[in-house]
Amino acid sequence: MPMPYILLFFAVVAETIGTTALQASQQFTRIGPSIVVVIAYGLAFYLLGMTLKFMPVGIVYALWSGLGIVLIAAIGVVVFNQKLDLAAILGLVMIVAGIAVIHLFSNSTTH
Repeated sequence: MPMPYILLFFAVVAETIGTTALQASQQFTRIGPSIVVVIAYGLAFYLLGMTLKFMPVGIVYALWSGLGIVLIAAIGVVVFNQKLDLAAILGLVMIVAGIAVIHLFSNSTTH
């Protein structure tokens, strides 16, 4: 896997950890999860910045945010017992399809 995608993958993982900790922090009233939020988001943005050395910002942000949305929705269902209706599931499927189109067919993914 090319380095930009490895950096982007870890940026998405860090962002997903940060967002999960944000929910667990209970609006920053719990210190442990609040610290995880700050560290995870800092790492996510650092890695996102490193990815921008290799790929254009629009593509990077589309992939980062799209993958983050899908992962957080899945974590919400599994960890926080949140429910997704049919419209939400269809929207998530369209996000994944958009990510696949960018990855498979776009020539814009590298500088």
